[in-house]
Amino acid sequence: MKNVNFLFVVLLLWNCSEAEKETCVFSPDLSATELVVDFEHFEDTLANIKSKEALKAFLTRQPMIRDEMLRRPEYPNDSVFLEEMFKRFSNPAIDTLLIETKNVFGNLATLESQFKSAFAHIQHYYPDFIPPSIKTVITGLDTDLFVSDSLIIVSLDFFLGPHATFRPKTYDYLLRRYDPEDIVISSLLLYGISDRFNKTDLKDKTVLAEMITYGKSFYFAKHMLPCTPDSLLIWYTDEEIRGARENENLIWARFIQDKVLFSTSMMEKKNYLGDRPVTTQVGEKCPGRIGQWVGWQVVKKYMQAHPDRSLPELMNMDNAQLLFKGSQYKPKK
Repeated sequence: MKNVNFLFVVLLLWNCSEAEKETCVFSPDLSATELVVDFEHFEDTLANIKSKEALKAFLTRQPMIRDEMLRRPEYPNDSVFLEEMFKRFSNPAIDTLLIETKNVFGNLATLESQFKSAFAHIQHYYPDFIPPSIKTVITGLDTDLFVSDSLIIVSLDFFLGPHATFRPKTYDYLLRRYDPEDIVISSLLLYGISDRFNKTDLKDKTVLAEMITYGKSFYFAKHMLPCTPDSLLIWYTDEEIRGARENENLIWARFIQDKVLFSTSMMEKKNYLGDRPVTTQVGEKCPGRIGQWVGWQVVKKYMQAHPDRSLPELMNMDNAQLLFKGSQYKPKK
């Protein structure tokens, strides 16, 4: 079988296909939900540090920012760390980052609202869920996010978008993850992949098991952000998501022909699940991480075939092969 030749159709075809249009998934009525989320914003504090003593006092009060976002454990001692941090936050470039952060995020009311909405959806499905505290900072493009059960720290300067003066030093295809709307998306995907919500069988080392794990995380995030387009959730361009949908049966044929599903090879996982600009094993224009996308489609099919299954029940399924069989996944031509 030759590599799939992805034809990324023009916008007109997108408008002509009703099946390809993005739709919101089920969103419960949350109008009566009263959710209290603790927000703290420190970008001004760090940008206006005037002395090493003030910086040291701040970092002592905020050990998680110090250790997780500014990576204190990677420095040989406190003196070297403090000297480096003071140079960084005294640099005029920090002023540029702060100004652009304010231009992009304003008073952060929109970001706060997005987090509250996502947390309210989680609480709908998981009534015992307690929202984490949210802290925002600028780090001089050091660390983008820290996410735990009780705390999320966001380095806003990572997420200023394509017009920012300074951008994270990474590949262009990875920069898609650093637009303003990606903050909550990234946080929810990290929740969705964590064992707090996503149960897995650690003994199952197959590509299929990882595909299903990723698929469940996307399904989870989509239901916490019900109207977010699939392309944004998986960081594909509109052309890539259309191409994947148009050629889903051909992508699947490649998985079957190459016997990918039950392989435990790290190279196969890298090829089909890893961060890459393209999945060349499938086609020259097939987007990277295509195995994650296919896993998502399998999970969607499973839930369509089992409408009585709740989202928490799905997330608690740790048997990837059982879920796969129950999905009866077989893309049509």
